[in-house]
Amino acid sequence: MPASLDPRLLRAFVAVAEDLHFTRAAARLYVAQQALSRDVRRLERELGAELFVRTTRQVTLTPDGERLLPHARRVLAAQDDLLAAFAAGQARPLLVDLNSPGLATGRRVLYRARELAPDCELMARYESGLTGAAADLLAGRLDVSFGRFAGLDPALRSGLAQQPVRYEPMAVVLPEDHPLASLPEVPVSALAGETVYAGAGNPRTREWTDLALRLFEGRGIRLAPPLPMAVGDEEFARVMAKTRNPVLAVVDFPPMPGAVRRPLVAPVPLSPVSLVWRRGLVHPGLTALRRAAARTAREEGWLRRPADAWLPEEDEATMEAAGITPDGRPRPAATGRPRAGSGPARPGAAP
Repeated sequence: MPASLDPRLLRAFVAVAEDLHFTRAAARLYVAQQALSRDVRRLERELGAELFVRTTRQVTLTPDGERLLPHARRVLAAQDDLLAAFAAGQARPLLVDLNSPGLATGRRVLYRARELAPDCELMARYESGLTGAAADLLAGRLDVSFGRFAGLDPALRSGLAQQPVRYEPMAVVLPEDHPLASLPEVPVSALAGETVYAGAGNPRTREWTDLALRLFEGRGIRLAPPLPMAVGDEEFARVMAKTRNPVLAVVDFPPMPGAVRRPLVAPVPLSPVSLVWRRGLVHPGLTALRRAAARTAREEGWLRRPADAWLPEEDEATMEAAGITPDGRPRPAATGRPRAGSGPARPGAAP
């Protein structure tokens, strides 16, 4: 017995078994009668059984043919159900992690993708951190997330693909009565001697804490010790009032009661954000997200770096490998250099 059977052979057998006529069965399947006869003979060889008695006047099923028919019908029905499930929009809903309800980058890309692909169900969830999301991406519990790709462990990155979306300028959130709150912009050097909270101890946001440590290094800025993550405006305000520690954030961080947000300057530290998904994922919703990200980044200048930007070397190398130049434009294809992390190019898949 063969290890497997080509469903096409079973479909040829069932058509002949139901019509008991090779010419009519061939027409029903839109194939040549010679091809249909060849498929039936091949199935008989693979099964080691004669399935039909053929004469010049009629075609009838043998006992083995009658025994095979109900099994073949069940196999073909299951295959039809499978194909129908994936042909109907391809499309199970696509689950997209936006990290936090107040952050604008992922939300704007998602909203635009919904406009580009209105027939796709793009479902948002809000959980903190790309490190935590990466495990869900690799396990198939999540489809797409946003965050700092270079901050992931190399073992995680190897199973993921990414598309750069934005360099988010970083900011600091301060108590309203903090001495630095009166400044319209806070020089990074002004944080010397401060203890700044940057998610230390949160296993889901290790990439963010790592970015903070790189920024603080050599500048006299201390990393605040671990705290449970404050959920909700009221809890955030309570913890900030109690600890008095500035919080490292991005310029789009949502307003919080009792606090002010000030951009960091001199230099302008950047948090690189990528669209991240599991390698091999094919879904029309992912195509729409990639197009939405590319168009929004181009129109908003999201991938242009300020002249006085700060970016870790590892992140700069990751962006360069993905084909992004410092002025925010994709590297010309004529250079022949690969765009790492985005997977093999497919027609219609790239923005």
